[in-house]
Amino acid sequence: IRIGLVLGVGGVWLGDWGPDKASRNPVLIEMNWDGKAITGAINPGPDAIPFTKAELDHTTWTVRIEAMAGTVRYAIAGKIENLGSLSRSISGTWTQGSQKGDFKITKQ
Repeated sequence: IRIGLVLGVGGVWLGDWGPDKASRNPVLIEMNWDGKAITGAINPGPDAIPFTKAELDHTTWTVRIEAMAGTVRYAIAGKIENLGSLSRSISGTWTQGSQKGDFKITKQ
């Protein structure tokens, strides 16, 4: 089974992350699936932060993404929710350098 196609991982995911409900940062993630691997970037465009690693565990429907922007390391781990829905989402933990918080992104 082509898990990435089943999930519809490829595409644009829009949402936010932050350390608490009052302090939120908008985020856009673009993911691509080539049949073997997930690639993509955080906030694509001129200042895009490309993934250095991305994994999907189809037994638990969890996604792990790592990226680097200069010396700042990003570690994002979340679970896919509403798997059968066109408006599926991923939520979990977001670490950006020394800042930690939660996130939720929804497939557009």
